Amino acid sequence: MYSAGMSTSDRLIEATRELLWERGYVGTSPKAILERAGAGQGSMYHHFRGKPDLALAAIRRTAEEMRATAAGVLDGSGTPYERIEAYLRRERDVLRGCPVGRLTMDPDVIASDELRAPVDETLDWLRERLAGIVEEGKEQGQFAAGLDGESIAAAIVATVQGGYVLARASGSPAAFDAGVRGLLSLLAPRETTRAS
Repeated sequence: MYSAGMSTSDRLIEATRELLWERGYVGTSPKAILERAGAGQGSMYHHFRGKPDLALAAIRRTAEEMRATAAGVLDGSGTPYERIEAYLRRERDVLRGCPVGRLTMDPDVIASDELRAPVDETLDWLRERLAGIVEEGKEQGQFAAGLDGESIAAAIVATVQGGYVLARASGSPAAFDAGVRGLLSLLAPRETTRAS
């Protein structure tokens, strides 16, 4: 399942990432992690202080991956609207949900300041990055001057995270896609009309 050159600690982190996404914190037992990672008994405690330490490493890696993926689209070429559109329409496994967003539904992760921190930091980073793009679009005259970048960024993140929930509930990505289309129609730059 994992590449032959992957270290034991990396296999443990990857297994934990997958299991947290599939089962949540409580459902991710040390035994399940070791089985998924193909690691021997005691390997976890050789590399990590225990399940909370390993879970934190897994959550941090998931958060870093999400930021890198989002940055790859948001920092790309195109107008501010086109970059937001590319972020909203990028390929996702909508029915599986967001690996970071799903952690917010896990009571054990939310109850732990340490485990929750990378989740909160990632969502803050995403909102700040999107708010900056909205402000850039306002400066270029692409978005209405009265738009509040932080509010629009929060709406974008809420649309994506809520879209995952609606898609999973219905068993179809159509609800996610409808939310994206609706938000993009609200954000679409207005055509300037010339008097004839």
